[in-house]
Amino acid sequence: MKMLLIHSEYLKYKPTAKALKSISETEKKELKFENSLVVFTCAEKDDEKNIKEIAENSIKEIENKMQEVKAKKIIIYPYAHLSSDLAKPYVAEKILKQMEKQLEKRKLSYHISPFGWYKSFEIKCLGHPLSEAFKEIKADEEIESYDHVELLKRVSKSKLDKTKLKENDHRIIGQKLDLFSFNESAPGMVFWHHNGLIIYNKLINFWRDEHRKAGYQEISTPSILDKKLWQISGHWEKYKENIFLTEYEGREFAVKPMNCPGGIMVYKSRPKSYRDLPLRIAELGIVHRQELSGVLAGLFRVIRFTQDDAHIYCTENQLESEIKSIMNLIDKFYKKFNLPYHLELSTRPEKRIGSDRIWNKSEKILEDVLKKQKIKYKINKGDGAFYGPKIDFHIKDSLNRTWQCATIQLDFSMPERFDLEYVGEDNKKHRPVMIHRVIYGTLERFIGVLLEHTNGNLPVWLSPIQVRILSLTDRNIKICKEIFEKFKKEGIRIDSDFESTTVNQKIRNAELMKIPYIILIGDKEEKNNTLAVREREKKVKYGIKLEDLIDEIKQKINKRSE
Repeated sequence: MKMLLIHSEYLKYKPTAKALKSISETEKKELKFENSLVVFTCAEKDDEKNIKEIAENSIKEIENKMQEVKAKKIIIYPYAHLSSDLAKPYVAEKILKQMEKQLEKRKLSYHISPFGWYKSFEIKCLGHPLSEAFKEIKADEEIESYDHVELLKRVSKSKLDKTKLKENDHRIIGQKLDLFSFNESAPGMVFWHHNGLIIYNKLINFWRDEHRKAGYQEISTPSILDKKLWQISGHWEKYKENIFLTEYEGREFAVKPMNCPGGIMVYKSRPKSYRDLPLRIAELGIVHRQELSGVLAGLFRVIRFTQDDAHIYCTENQLESEIKSIMNLIDKFYKKFNLPYHLELSTRPEKRIGSDRIWNKSEKILEDVLKKQKIKYKINKGDGAFYGPKIDFHIKDSLNRTWQCATIQLDFSMPERFDLEYVGEDNKKHRPVMIHRVIYGTLERFIGVLLEHTNGNLPVWLSPIQVRILSLTDRNIKICKEIFEKFKKEGIRIDSDFESTTVNQKIRNAELMKIPYIILIGDKEEKNNTLAVREREKKVKYGIKLEDLIDEIKQKINKRSE
């Protein structure tokens, strides 16, 4: 069972309509509870085997949290949205009844909101460090008590439910093109297949080429770092419930949810001079963040992802020039993928670090750059990072949806917290300013957006299979294999279809795989030593010379065009 626990200043809710026909009637009046521990509960399929034990373990956790935050009352609030692997309603009801028995046994003040009803609710979280917690409750039995057959059932391949997905959903495209899959053995983590990893790696190669040209150094930092770093950075207070934790020799470590502190340690590893600035450090960092399973959504919302971070350390005088350079780099990337975008200036959030003076200064710097560049932008009030304001880039796809991907964040606070320094021309120590920025955002989500934006029709340089060669008859298979090897030798990704099916079926199969070039070889082509070529969504062209087609494809690959 999953539980989200919130120490609330108040909770208001009102039953509005039945979600289940079989459940009891209830009063449709608004109720309000103050200074309460609100427990959103969600029963899952495996809970049916150990209802009583799950209920007991849940109440133990709830009671401990209630005492910790000193709440006056416990509110149990059934909330199915915490999981995508829901138990049957009768299981959830049984668990709630067992939880109620435990609450009465322990003489705890409680209220259980009606099960099986749609409810409107409003909650205000008190916002202290202990006010939010997420728990996954299991029975006490150890996994070792199951035999290998039972274990195999638990980690069996997850099936994609297509009933609620549109045909161009990236999860359907990913399955059709054999790009990636998901499995409950690693919730919210992508299993990249060979074809999908080609796209992933080609995007990385493009990223690396452009960053090398722009004067960035690439680094790689550990995935697990001491908890102290996250306390210094401020992430601990803000993201603790989303961080995977582990211990080693009595020390608490965090699986990094962001790349910033690791990059800062690289900066601090050697003394810096003003001659080293601006220092542009980039990292394709793999990060992990705990997410409720109910909100996971293919590549768009995952637990493990690759963030194309960069951190720029510079002087205040260099800020404007660096921000403009980043904006130009982002523009270059998005034009490459034909993705229009608009900008938003996201200002100080309610929960933040740093003084108002620093925030006033930071927001003005970003706004001045936008005005000087004569770029249209909107103000997104209160949506800045907790350490600084940011310029967000919202791309628009072919379905007119917008996605916030790239961002430029200005940070005076972390350099202060980590005591970053450089020696100036005056031979004195100074504090650098830090710019956080990403372009893709996360590779996983960007690939998902790209697949839906193009409906899987990726440009030649990104396509996992760039060419497929088809034999019109069995007589032509030998020459097809010779042509196949010539393309392969040139580094072009090619496959073949020599099955004894109709030509139309072979072409149809290649179209379904979104392959940019289809080569057809029959007796006429073999005799004339030419190719019949069908470019994606175009008519077949005859009499094409092999060398000309290879040159055309290689040019598109090298220029990363079309």
